[in-house]
Amino acid sequence: MARLFIFGLGYTAGRFAQEMRDRGWHVDATGSAGNLDFSDAGAVGAALVDASHVLSSVPPSDGSDAVLDEYGDALGHKWLGYLSSTGVYGDAQGAWVDESSPIGGGRRTARAQCDARWLDVGARVFRLPGIYGPGRSALERVEADKAHRIDLPGQVFSRVHVDDIVAGVVAAIETDAPQGPYNLSDDLPTSQNAVIEEACRLLGIAPPPLQSIEEANLSPMARGFYAENRRVANGKAKRVLGWAPSFPTYREGLAALKARA
Repeated sequence: MARLFIFGLGYTAGRFAQEMRDRGWHVDATGSAGNLDFSDAGAVGAALVDASHVLSSVPPSDGSDAVLDEYGDALGHKWLGYLSSTGVYGDAQGAWVDESSPIGGGRRTARAQCDARWLDVGARVFRLPGIYGPGRSALERVEADKAHRIDLPGQVFSRVHVDDIVAGVVAAIETDAPQGPYNLSDDLPTSQNAVIEEACRLLGIAPPPLQSIEEANLSPMARGFYAENRRVANGKAKRVLGWAPSFPTYREGLAALKARA
């Protein structure tokens, strides 16, 4: 039986773990939903010995990567994957970025440093934009009256459905894809306003009013989200992995989520 080890069993990695179990893999994992404690070096080390594939979704901590710091020596000669962020590209003023674009110049400097470290140890690094899926989408924000439309003409973002992330990582395993970075994003970067408006249309709710950043009283994290403007290209993942998003735009993704609600 093939064996997978996941560091950090959160929302996305949890769906990937279930997919691999459904495919007959044995999965060990750390995290609140995992079966192992990250700090239990003995148990983690024993599971890593048997694992053929390792995926980390652990974000930077204090500017460093806890997985590589603690267990990097045990990862040699394994298939390695890392869930990173397209935030490593920083602000492109609305231009397209791809895997050849420079990283580390934006607000996500710690993430960029960890991204580079995983590349250095031979990982497939999956750079992810805004993630949405069941229980975590514009539909829930609209229903909870927490959605905003911000008056920022020309502001665009990329996003990806969680199931398309899972499919991309599975494709990288099945094809034994070359080491390196892969952007997993949908085909239509667009404004957050358009996504909120589509969610409102599906729910039969009037869209919230346009507001300035100041009027919306956003958290510092949310304000940082609006401080960067880029379009993320996914051509490499399509060419090399044979991957194509099942939800090529937010419209298909939100419609599928609404249908299963």
